[in-house]
Amino acid sequence: MSTGPAGHVARSTIRPNSETIRRTPLRTFLHTDDGVTIDSVYDPGTSVYDASTPSSVDLAFVVAHGFTGDVDKPHVRRVVDAFAQYAPVVTFSFRGHGASGGSSTVGDREVLDLAAAVAWARELGHARVVTVGFSMGGSVVLRHAALYGGREREGDADGPDGSGRAGRTEARTDAVVSVSAPARWYYRGTAPMRRLHWLVTRPEGRLVGRYGLHTRIHHREWNPVPLSPVEAVPKIAPTPLLIVHGDRDGYFPVDHPKMLAEAAAGHAELWLEPMGHAEHAAGDELLARIGDWAVAKAG
Repeated sequence: MSTGPAGHVARSTIRPNSETIRRTPLRTFLHTDDGVTIDSVYDPGTSVYDASTPSSVDLAFVVAHGFTGDVDKPHVRRVVDAFAQYAPVVTFSFRGHGASGGSSTVGDREVLDLAAAVAWARELGHARVVTVGFSMGGSVVLRHAALYGGREREGDADGPDGSGRAGRTEARTDAVVSVSAPARWYYRGTAPMRRLHWLVTRPEGRLVGRYGLHTRIHHREWNPVPLSPVEAVPKIAPTPLLIVHGDRDGYFPVDHPKMLAEAAAGHAELWLEPMGHAEHAAGDELLARIGDWAVAKAG
């Protein structure tokens, strides 16, 4: 494992096949560009590798969980098990969650955590990576795809550290799936989001987060305010993008996914599903359809 920052991982020249892909799970700590340790797990998957069909061996999923989740939570493991039927899966605990270091910035610096996980998947030999995020993780995969770039395009923006590496690093993604993500920051239009803002912004709320939800939340406000999901979406093309949202989502109503899809200007697919919010609401049938979409689009 490389312990260097995600933007510094060298491109692999080895095309994975049935002999080079790992067959056993691997757990380690990755290191982000800003020096945070991220608890990460590689699951080799249950699909049968066929060396004569490159698409069956060089794909990996990277799963980004929602706020207060972590790599060991049952609802996160269920998602991993579903995608492992298609390809190997990297999952991780965002900063401030589980055994990872640092404090949660609720979607801002978390893009660096995802970048480290994507770069690790490529270091393990996977030429194609699909990022799948839920709720907060859904906003992170959108911002990550915009900031780090995806498929080759002109005019890539700088990376989140302003280094100009976006689109030219092993942290890029080949397809993006955002599930139950907000379109804009500071939304307080539903009771669950008002409770979440209390949790994040009040000292007593952060104590509840630390001791009740095992999530360490940073005490400082965003400065500057990061690129919002709806601002990120236009920068993702031509990387394939799927937006999934529940018509019964108690956190973010359907104007959020519609706003994201509109910002994509015809580039994204939008699935409005009969479900609630994020990993807990995503059924096995939906996860299977997402897996099918990812395999088809990430080539």
